[in-house]
Amino acid sequence: VTERWDVEVIDENNYKRYGPRTSEGMPDHRTLQTMRPADVLGLYGGLTSTIPRLYEIAREYKVMGAVTVAGGQHFAGENIADALNNGIDVVVIGEGEEVIRDLLTAIANGGDKSHIPGLAFLKDGKVVMTAERTPITNFETAPLPDFSLIRYARIKVYPINWVRGCGMNCEFCTVKGKPRPASPERVFRQITDLVEKHHARRFFIVDDLFGQFRGEALRLCALLADYQESIGIRLELTVQIRLDKAKDSELLSSMRRAGVATVCIGFESPIEDELKAMEKHLKPEDMVALARLYKNAGFYVHGMFIFGYPLPAGVEFTMPLKDRVRHFKRFIRRAGLDTVQILLPVPLPGTEMTQRLKAQNRLFPLDVIGWEYYDGNFPIFQPDSPVTPEQLHEAGKKIMGRFYNFNYIYAIGYRTLLFAYMVFYLHNIRKGWQRWYKPWLNSVIRFGGWVTIRRWSNEFKKGGFLQKLQHAKRKVRTS
Repeated sequence: VTERWDVEVIDENNYKRYGPRTSEGMPDHRTLQTMRPADVLGLYGGLTSTIPRLYEIAREYKVMGAVTVAGGQHFAGENIADALNNGIDVVVIGEGEEVIRDLLTAIANGGDKSHIPGLAFLKDGKVVMTAERTPITNFETAPLPDFSLIRYARIKVYPINWVRGCGMNCEFCTVKGKPRPASPERVFRQITDLVEKHHARRFFIVDDLFGQFRGEALRLCALLADYQESIGIRLELTVQIRLDKAKDSELLSSMRRAGVATVCIGFESPIEDELKAMEKHLKPEDMVALARLYKNAGFYVHGMFIFGYPLPAGVEFTMPLKDRVRHFKRFIRRAGLDTVQILLPVPLPGTEMTQRLKAQNRLFPLDVIGWEYYDGNFPIFQPDSPVTPEQLHEAGKKIMGRFYNFNYIYAIGYRTLLFAYMVFYLHNIRKGWQRWYKPWLNSVIRFGGWVTIRRWSNEFKKGGFLQKLQHAKRKVRTS
């Protein structure tokens, strides 16, 4: 007999509509549990920095009688035992669509879980890991994601998953394995389903391999372009894509017709020695030229960087920190990037970079610098000599502060006054709008970024991280 479950989703990062809150402004899970009691709680551990909050919620629901299940990239190796000792009853290893169905059936029937592949749980105080589950390759039989299950949220940009896995094997990344794409037709159905049921207009294809399967990408773009023309609406898509796809003019043209407005690109670093260490086979000057191709094709370009990458043993790199900051600023300006994200390296669980830093005794102790700091904004290991963690942190802030700063408020005012400039483009309103809107929007984003960074800096000062950092450095020196 198939058990039917009543499901709802709570996204604490998008909890904006009428949901009960605690005095601290967080979702009030005790009230939620009173309103609609959950028998089973599923928790997503894909972001390491959210793990302390995940454990807090798990312990709360466990006290309230729910079975707690967690999965995600964070739970690898020793972190499985850590989870099972912090309020988690069952850890799902790998993809969850099929295993959760089997697990819920076992829970409903009070049966044994040991025969279900892809699980870890405690039995008699010891960790039991079941057989490994084969990765999913046929996505066509799975139902489309149902966003109506998300309660209390206000969704503006809808995430779309297309490709799982990545064959690049970057040592700092947890996403590995042969890429496994769904069909373009399934991705198309996801988007049209959201347009028709939720009036969605903006989408983010979250995996970073758009265009990797060229024929399929062209087919998806054609489907989306024809759909928008047939129903008379315009969609806006953001995709993550490799830099070298800029040389494929047919692909770029198809993407524009499909409604792709923004491309997110992992440049990682504009410094040649760091690129070699990361096994990125591009030169900085070529990266600038390729970024410009995206710009010339009409895309907004969002650049993602890692600042202060720890180089492997034997790599000689002596560039002063101030010169590295200068290289980043110069590259961002020359490439004409619309928005940027500068993150410090994060030694995520299970990556080769983490193992390398651990072997060198450079990771700061978790009992001092907890998982909540693993978000790319904090130095959580000893950088390459002679740089100190404090210097690395300040240098990253300088680059972001140069790009996102208060002075853009004047540009907003100036460009708002220039709105009348469009009258000279009455013969081509679209061209006039684009020439006015893009610079105005960039100014708004950069001023908004300054507000966000300022707020974050104030919270950072209150959080006591610098004191924890001093303690962590002493423990590393004496261990």
